[in-house]
Amino acid sequence: MATIENTQTMQEKLVKPMSGGVMLLVCILGWAVSIACLVWGCCIVETQTVAGIVLICLFLALLLLFCILAGGLKIIHPNEARVFTLFGKYYGTIKEAGWYYVHPFAASFAPGRVTTVQTGANGSTTGKTTTVTSPAISLKQQTLDNKKQKVNDVDGNPIIIGAVVIWRVVDPTQAVFSVENYREFLNIQTDSTIRNVARLYPYDSLEEDADGDGVKEKTLRGSSQEIAQVMQQQLQSRVEKAGLEIEEVRITHLAYAEEIAAAMLQRQQAAAIVAARQKIVDGAVGMVKMALDKLGEEEIVVLDEERKAAMVSNLLVVLCGNKDAQPIVNSGSIY
Repeated sequence: MATIENTQTMQEKLVKPMSGGVMLLVCILGWAVSIACLVWGCCIVETQTVAGIVLICLFLALLLLFCILAGGLKIIHPNEARVFTLFGKYYGTIKEAGWYYVHPFAASFAPGRVTTVQTGANGSTTGKTTTVTSPAISLKQQTLDNKKQKVNDVDGNPIIIGAVVIWRVVDPTQAVFSVENYREFLNIQTDSTIRNVARLYPYDSLEEDADGDGVKEKTLRGSSQEIAQVMQQQLQSRVEKAGLEIEEVRITHLAYAEEIAAAMLQRQQAAAIVAARQKIVDGAVGMVKMALDKLGEEEIVVLDEERKAAMVSNLLVVLCGNKDAQPIVNSGSIY
């Protein structure tokens, strides 16, 4: 089945309009001429009726004409842009700050959404969402707080993760025409990206090197910066068609979900105890070996295998015990 591409890619076209001050001066002169026609027509309407009526009609025509022309005066603030359409077709984009004059019938808009909260008669608060359009698109850096959401890591453990996204509009033409509302589009894509990336990694690795190759596994807790970069790359590839640039993704909150937080804490404590015991045993075995080697090299005492085993047992008990050992001094022969 053939795939139909419904989204039309609009190439940005920068408009170089004339100065708004010049056109304002022209409009002021036109209004002055129209007022002069009105005054003149009113003065001669009694003696020259036809000429007076013509001048009054000329006043109305000039007034209407220059009022329409004044509608083409547009103000562009710093770090803002306007995308214009003319009779349903793309007219052009203005990015430079200033006061300009464009076609009076050219319309500009930027999709946006705000939420207003209203209070009912009984004191309850009801949320009402309304769509508000603005004539300008902000090119400033903006921050999107993705809040906290519950996802499952690669091991299936429920975790709570939150992130912020620093972004800005780089192509206002694509932001207006490629998607219905680029803010909502970014919000939904951010939520989806964070969920998909979080499912690829474990929250934490209790084993330092499970494969024995010296390379530690990436985890959400231990490699948050690297994983945030992966989120940034994936999110950028998704919102690039909307004319947006993702400058940074930063993980702001990361924790186990409440239902498993206590169990995971016990697991981490058990893993820490096992790791500590392993280091203690490794050190104790090394110390016992060193003691036996020194005794043999210096020929301080000659021990048979049975005595060596007893000595090893006693040293391991002393070195690996939780409490200090209480020695018993033997004043007689060791045999």
